[in-house]
Amino acid sequence: MAESRAERLWTPEFLSMGGTNFLVFLSQYVMVAALPVFIMDSLGGGEMEAGLAMTFFQAGTVFCRPFAGRLIDGVNKRHLMRAATALFLFIMIGFDLFHTEEGLYGLRFAHGVAFAIVTTAAAAMAAMVLPLTKKGTGIGYFALSTNLAMVVGPFIGLVLIGNLGAEAFFAFMIGIGVLTLLLANARRLPDEVVLPARKREGVHLSDFVAKEAIPPSLIGGLVFFAYGGIITFIPLYAKSLGLSSETSIFFAVFAAVIVLTRPVVGRIFDAHGADFTVYPGYIFFAVGMIVFSQAAGVIGLLVAAAMLGVGFGALSPAFQTMAVRSVPLARSGVATATYFWSLDISVGLAAVLLGFVVSALGYAMLYGIVGVAVIVFSALCYFLWRRLRAGGTKAA
Repeated sequence: MAESRAERLWTPEFLSMGGTNFLVFLSQYVMVAALPVFIMDSLGGGEMEAGLAMTFFQAGTVFCRPFAGRLIDGVNKRHLMRAATALFLFIMIGFDLFHTEEGLYGLRFAHGVAFAIVTTAAAAMAAMVLPLTKKGTGIGYFALSTNLAMVVGPFIGLVLIGNLGAEAFFAFMIGIGVLTLLLANARRLPDEVVLPARKREGVHLSDFVAKEAIPPSLIGGLVFFAYGGIITFIPLYAKSLGLSSETSIFFAVFAAVIVLTRPVVGRIFDAHGADFTVYPGYIFFAVGMIVFSQAAGVIGLLVAAAMLGVGFGALSPAFQTMAVRSVPLARSGVATATYFWSLDISVGLAAVLLGFVVSALGYAMLYGIVGVAVIVFSALCYFLWRRLRAGGTKAA
């Protein structure tokens, strides 16, 4: 029997939002790799100036994320997406026009603001067009757009700035802006998705943070804290092992494993509930961290990448799905913003706090002891939260 449209996963609307998310995340990861090189080589900045470009982006994202949720749920999402993606395009054009450190810092802050709005809106609307019985599978596939951008973005950025120069780099960013504007607005989403929920009088904390989504968001944030330690320090860790050239292979294996396991993980989540994906995910992630801490050659590095990919690929979409399912459909934007806000803060804290661990104790202690301790603590929090919640084995 043919599947009804209401039960379809791969709808044009879902693909449109996934593609939009990929392009906006791609803009960030291309910038992460290429912009520091441009600042140091073309503007004469140092490592501190190059690092500030990332700091201003994170500041814009963290500042805007909770407001993004309220905005998304309170206005017509179709109009908001048009305005936000148009702003995103203008920011990409601005990078080609303002070649001063101050100009780039201002644009990076604005980039973070647009990034927060567009990615939150795309994730919320993608979740809203998914059938209830396939939310776990669908959000898992949607998360692949982020993972793929993470892998190909730095590679594209380094090729552009290293081989083709700054002009090609900035032209590429404008191209991303144009494609994002077209793709995000190519499909007319249903009114029940884009029209705002009934507004309440006054301003309430729940307009910015979905309290129901806080537990899965905080627990997922602990996972991303551990993951932040990997992506922040792996270039230096690999260099210390004499494996700098294998760093790109690590991320390729990491992403490939997520892509290969995601369909299975999503179906298990939808069929049997969160516990059947989260607990195995924790085990794979913890063991992967231990293998990562003891890697002495390329084989160990790639085995760790595969195990971390299975674990992270199971945990990340599971907590996002639980956050979205915790609220009514009309509040998907605030729930999604709450989840992403927790991740933004967690990854930012990881870069700062785990840097002290590396300086004092080294990489083996960071990944083998601290990383595993964070994962075990996260698993304990998840277990206690599940025990405290009323209901069955499936996440609400």
